[in-house]
Amino acid sequence: MCVGNPTKLKSGNPSSEEDKAVLLERQAKIASEPGFYWDQYSDEPHASRRAAIVKAHPEIKKLFGHCPRTKWKVLASVMIQLMSVHLLQDASWGTWLFCCYTLSGAINHMMTLAMHELSHNLGAKKQLHNRFLGFFANLPLGIPASASFKRYHMEHHRYQGEDVLDVDIPTAMEGEVFTNRPLKVVWCFLQPAFYSLRPMFVNPKDPGFWEKVNITIQITFDLLIYNFYGFKGLLYLICGTLLGMGIHPVAGHFIAEHYVMNKGQETYSYYGCLNWLTFNVGYHNEHHDFPFIAGTNLPKVRAIAPEFYDELPHYHSWSKVIVDYIWDPEVGPFARVKRVTVSDEEKKKLKAKGGLVQ
Repeated sequence: MCVGNPTKLKSGNPSSEEDKAVLLERQAKIASEPGFYWDQYSDEPHASRRAAIVKAHPEIKKLFGHCPRTKWKVLASVMIQLMSVHLLQDASWGTWLFCCYTLSGAINHMMTLAMHELSHNLGAKKQLHNRFLGFFANLPLGIPASASFKRYHMEHHRYQGEDVLDVDIPTAMEGEVFTNRPLKVVWCFLQPAFYSLRPMFVNPKDPGFWEKVNITIQITFDLLIYNFYGFKGLLYLICGTLLGMGIHPVAGHFIAEHYVMNKGQETYSYYGCLNWLTFNVGYHNEHHDFPFIAGTNLPKVRAIAPEFYDELPHYHSWSKVIVDYIWDPEVGPFARVKRVTVSDEEKKKLKAKGGLVQ
């Protein structure tokens, strides 16, 4: 299905060779994957709203920059996880599983969102400090992810919805397979696998220097955990990551952020209490409008410019989002907005240089 203006092209000149190529590629993709919401506009919606907000409220620029408290939140969270591993080493499997889902799942998901915050360089002034703080936040996850996440996430922002480049969007295979309620439950449970493996199939990148550093640090940490606490200790961390990113209240943000629940809207905010654990990632329209404002200040964005946000459909429960996603036959992996505004030639050039971020 198509939404938007079918005539608006990159250059505004439908006779340009670049626009002709993009138009043909767009038509081919729409024909091959008709289940998605295909946007005919040239770009994602956030840049234009950002410009309008800055024009109406120039004082919002005072919010730009990092939050110095982020590093302490990360440190406290990692320490809680290490303490949990130590205290639960002799616990029964029932107690272990309960804590793995509730405590480890919540904290490790929180650390994935700390990595998100740090990928935007919002935890420290210097980019290098954000890099290593991201590696530190990555430790309790048990799986190296920080460096690769940064590379793909920057493209999600720059090319939101763009076919191939935005790997946050499910594949056509996911949309064709996970079509009913039981299968959507499976899809939600397997979300960690899709989220981590999808980029390797849709837009693979060769591992860079920082990914190798990330992997080395993570393997060293995992070996230390295994040495001191055995397989059970390491499993507590890794299973916490997988459970916390699956059917878990905090994981509702995966669906809430960009899955089309209200036709015509591409990004959604959540204004509930779980923002306290997630660096305010629920303020997702605000975040995409101003990705250089730290999560602690995103509520202030809405407070300064309520006329731009209060009337947008939004959520108050991530758990209900998961239930609605599973229960609504009109919503599934295909419920995402896609666009083709970048030519295949441009995509090849971007891939050749390793993406936006190395």
